[in-house]
Amino acid sequence: MITVPMALMDFVPVILFLICAVMLQRGLYDKMSKGAFALFSAGTIMIFTAGLFKATWKLLLALDICDFERLSQCFFPMQSVGFLLAGSSLMAMVFFDQKTGEKAACVVPFSGTMIFVSAMILGMLGMCIGLSVEAKRQKKTAAAVLFIISFFFMLMMGYMSSKDFEKASMNWIAQSINVVAWLIFLIGSRMITRKETASS
Repeated sequence: MITVPMALMDFVPVILFLICAVMLQRGLYDKMSKGAFALFSAGTIMIFTAGLFKATWKLLLALDICDFERLSQCFFPMQSVGFLLAGSSLMAMVFFDQKTGEKAACVVPFSGTMIFVSAMILGMLGMCIGLSVEAKRQKKTAAAVLFIISFFFMLMMGYMSSKDFEKASMNWIAQSINVVAWLIFLIGSRMITRKETASS
């Protein structure tokens, strides 16, 4: 069912996200309060770790090494809460005065599928809205549009993940959409952090 090429494909969006996270952490550091930056860092680390765990689980299966189910089971709750934290921090950055020490609210996670689905969607939406607002402030409309487009690709990925993943074709389609989403997000991130990176 899961082949090695398919498993390796899962690492691509994980690596793209890691590049985006590091780029944004460096580029937005001086625009965020310590609390907001801490939430953003924690959230992006959780998202990256969850993706790495899931991709590693698939690779172990593909290589017939073992079926380490815990790596797959922790993916959804860990990534959804990570998106919620990252999204909250970016919304705090653009809608609250970061010099007053106001912090983004942290939602306590609960068990149950719907709470994680809601957290992931709200988190992704918060990230894309926050970065779109920041892009508009920098007069980089193209970047704002890219973040909005990437959000819709992320929603498509979420929809695809609810389908029958027993089929290899569904896996390839979903991961291809995921890669496109994070490539677009990466381009937008590069556009809004280029000035800060160049001046450092």
